Amino acid sequence: MHSLTMRFANSSIIKDHLLVDIDRLVRLNLNSWTDRVLLMDEAKKITFELSMKQLMSFDPGEWTESLRKEYMLVIEGFFTLPLPIFSSTYKRAIQARTKVAEALSLIVRQRRRESEEGERKNDMLGALFAADDGGFSDEEIVDFLVALLVAGYETTSTIMTLAVKFLTETPIALAQLKVVNETLRVANIISGVFRRAMTDINIKGYKIPKGWKVFASFRAVHLDHDHFKDARTFNPWRWQGQQVQGMRSLHLEEDQGYAQGMSLLG
Repeated sequence: MHSLTMRFANSSIIKDHLLVDIDRLVRLNLNSWTDRVLLMDEAKKITFELSMKQLMSFDPGEWTESLRKEYMLVIEGFFTLPLPIFSSTYKRAIQARTKVAEALSLIVRQRRRESEEGERKNDMLGALFAADDGGFSDEEIVDFLVALLVAGYETTSTIMTLAVKFLTETPIALAQLKVVNETLRVANIISGVFRRAMTDINIKGYKIPKGWKVFASFRAVHLDHDHFKDARTFNPWRWQGQQVQGMRSLHLEEDQGYAQGMSLLG
């Protein structure tokens, strides 16, 4: 499924569909804003609506909003101890996860029937039905869709909110194209990723035995003054010109956030 996701997110699809949908959904939500808005909440709403469009071709409506409210309860449960007897929040999260799965199951079954009849859509669900290995079961697809929603909901919306914050504090940076790079570097929404050593390896005099798990910290690199001058300062211009040669930011290819709540995913 990972390779399928990467294939679906290739540059042509992003150019032809994703950016168009982002522009449309942002404009749609902006038109509904009042004089005062809670930016983080609005960013989460836009992120969820975009995910539903890319995953299952659903435009914003009553059904997607109802699903989003249940999904928000699932997210809340990620930050509570898994003690159903003592934690009403966790219990509500489990119940909401069941409702989300049931709602998605109905859509998956309907779309599978349509796919078998030759009606296909150019979205993630359609790609899962047309997978080279014969496709996946309905249960596998539902679990995958829930996981994808989790992977992008908090992280993407938080990055969007922080980007607005940084741009507000640095107005001239609106004209710069490297704001996203600098936001990802400073914000560090995902603190790092876990990796398992497939063989014995040596890194700068340290031996990591085969089978050991290593936590690669993004923050340790992004906020290290040895790698970035004034590392804790938001400065989009650091990415311009010759000064950026050899300077890299660790891209977040895998979302390992909220590990303590992953039991909610199935």
